[in-house]
Amino acid sequence: MKVDIRKQDNTKLESIDLNKTVFGVQVNDGLVHQVVTAYLSNARSGTKGHKNRSTASGGGIKPWRQKGTGRARAGTIRSPLWVGGGKTFTSDNQNFTKKINKKEYKTAIKSILTSLLKNKRLIVVDTLKIDEPKTKEMSKVLKSLEVDDVLIVVNEKQTNLDLASRNIPKVELITAEKINPVSLISHENVVIDTAGIKKIESIYG
Repeated sequence: MKVDIRKQDNTKLESIDLNKTVFGVQVNDGLVHQVVTAYLSNARSGTKGHKNRSTASGGGIKPWRQKGTGRARAGTIRSPLWVGGGKTFTSDNQNFTKKINKKEYKTAIKSILTSLLKNKRLIVVDTLKIDEPKTKEMSKVLKSLEVDDVLIVVNEKQTNLDLASRNIPKVELITAEKINPVSLISHENVVIDTAGIKKIESIYG
């Protein structure tokens, strides 16, 4: 699969061949949907549960002796009958975890990358670099590349790029090692530097 390499001012440099095992696979929409759903589910935290008498902190010691005090027997101060005690008939924290097979995950990523390339939503640049961590500088680069809703993938995170892109709406910056299905499909375009392309090919190839 051939793709044009551009400078960050959008002038064409050359064309290169991308690894077909990464950017030229058969797109599996069903698998992509499955992996994206699982990825989002795994990001959820189950916070519905309450604490019963065994999980409430404290109450490890018997409040008073069993007999002779005239009071009702008690084994813990965390009884549901006591103020500050655990809750009766509690619900557990919900678990939304869905297992993602590593092979399926890699195949889904490759399907998304192939689809991006086929639909001309993947832009490869030689290098991405700005001299100052200013939003204005980053906006100039994006304007030259004619993108606004974009995921920027670089081989190594640069402080200037990170700070300059942070306040721009619909712009996300990640490293090639941390690409994920949700980020890849959430943006209209994906801009990757050549070093990032090589990294992705080495990981998923």
